[in-house]
Amino acid sequence: MRHTGPRTRRRVGVASVTDQPSFQPPGWPTVIPRLVVDDARGLVEFLMQVFVASGTYREEAPTELKIGDSMLMISTPGARQPAPAFLYVYVQDTDATYGRALELGARSVEAPAEMPYGDRRAMVEDRWGNTWQIATRRTATQAG
Repeated sequence: MRHTGPRTRRRVGVASVTDQPSFQPPGWPTVIPRLVVDDARGLVEFLMQVFVASGTYREEAPTELKIGDSMLMISTPGARQPAPAFLYVYVQDTDATYGRALELGARSVEAPAEMPYGDRRAMVEDRWGNTWQIATRRTATQAG
């Protein structure tokens, strides 16, 4: 038998980008950071004020928050121990977001500055021990 079209190999068990996976909720990303902290309600409120996150605090289940097009899950310790996270978040205005974080008790790790790769970036640590790099992508003319 003669092959007349291009050959493609498909790895068994690996979904392609165009596949609609049935193993996750519709519209959810494949990877979702989950932050486990004491006082989850406080962290949810912090994220809503600093990053304009949307969602509703839930005590009986992990809180699902959206920041832009990304999702986070926030929960209190139980079977899992608290563990700090290190996250890079793109925002419209680095300086304003950094200022809100400081006003709400975050500690400055790096003041806003222009990075050589084109981001204006700052870094804070929240009272739960999470580190947030806050960045805005700048155009070539804005960066230099």
